[in-house]
Amino acid sequence: MPTQEITPTRSALLEVKKRIKLSKSGYKIMKMKRDGLIIEFFAVMEKAKKMRDDVLTDYGAAMQKIAIARAVEGAMAVKSAAYALKADPQVKLGSKSIMGMMVPKVECEVIKTPMTERGYGVIQTSAHIEEAAQAFEKLLVTLVRAAEVETTMKRLLDEIEKTKRRVNALEFKVIPELQEAGAFIEFRLQEMERENTIRLKHLKKKSEAA
Repeated sequence: MPTQEITPTRSALLEVKKRIKLSKSGYKIMKMKRDGLIIEFFAVMEKAKKMRDDVLTDYGAAMQKIAIARAVEGAMAVKSAAYALKADPQVKLGSKSIMGMMVPKVECEVIKTPMTERGYGVIQTSAHIEEAAQAFEKLLVTLVRAAEVETTMKRLLDEIEKTKRRVNALEFKVIPELQEAGAFIEFRLQEMERENTIRLKHLKKKSEAA
């Protein structure tokens, strides 16, 4: 707030003091929010690290199972079993609140399918194909959960950066400028009061001399 644009009146001073009070209150709230988001971020980051390890583990297990199934049954039998699958995973997207910020909530349905409902013949299919199918179902569940955690972590990071910019703007720009404006108004009011006092004394002397 440039001082040359300020009209030094008592009402202007009251307004500036009111804005300073509101800005300081907002600063405290935003700082608490920033600190809370950082705590949540580190908690989610720990989950993300574990989920990444789980994805690698489940992916490795699934690839191992499918390699065994191909080696024993042949690639054509594995493909036939895959094409025979009837159930498709259904992903439900929702949301949940963290520190007042909405983050995604992902749920995956129809993942673990009973052997009798897979679509391929149980008798004609070996246990190796069934084990591979179960391994990939497990991997899919892990990937869905990992996607939710990773997206939440990214949203939290974006919100932290946004909140940090607001905190910095209040701390280093808005509040100092308002305080400077308040000090300027107070100085000008005191200066005007001194000028009025001097003027009144001068008028008094003139009236007494007349």
